[in-house]
Amino acid sequence: MKEQQVPVRIEPLADTDVAQLVALAREIWYAHYPAIIGSAQIEYMLRQRYEFDVVRAELRQSGVWWDKLMLGAEMAGFASYLLVDDAADRMKLDKLYVHPRHQRRGYGGMLIARACAAARVRGCSRLELAVNKGNRSAIDAYLKHGFRVAASVVKDIGGGFVMDDYIMVKPVTGDE
Repeated sequence: MKEQQVPVRIEPLADTDVAQLVALAREIWYAHYPAIIGSAQIEYMLRQRYEFDVVRAELRQSGVWWDKLMLGAEMAGFASYLLVDDAADRMKLDKLYVHPRHQRRGYGGMLIARACAAARVRGCSRLELAVNKGNRSAIDAYLKHGFRVAASVVKDIGGGFVMDDYIMVKPVTGDE
């Protein structure tokens, strides 16, 4: 039996979507990160990045964008990106997540292309991101989509935790 096509949309996240995004982030993080960073760090980082009021505050900031990936009526993923303060030519892809049951179908690439388009419109020459060095599946996906490893960093994020990341960079051109 042929799988039925579901309409795919990427659209700006609205205030009314925040509770759904917070729940989705929790589900994705617990499906993916326990073996990489452990539950204690997951909880710490979810509080830092995905509390309801944190996301709502970011929605109100200029220079920060949130998108949701909708498969029919289901929010299946999301991304956020922002202008980097110290350089007018860079945009940071701060978050990009697709629920595991919807991965490997091109949706992550669609979110990357949307962030690249936003960067281009704002005169940025590159898109950058940080990815945990142990997150091999994400690193492989980013390499496939034209990112390259530019640096290795270890950053203290408080609470006794560090982010041990690669900084990856993708030139923003007209052919994404």
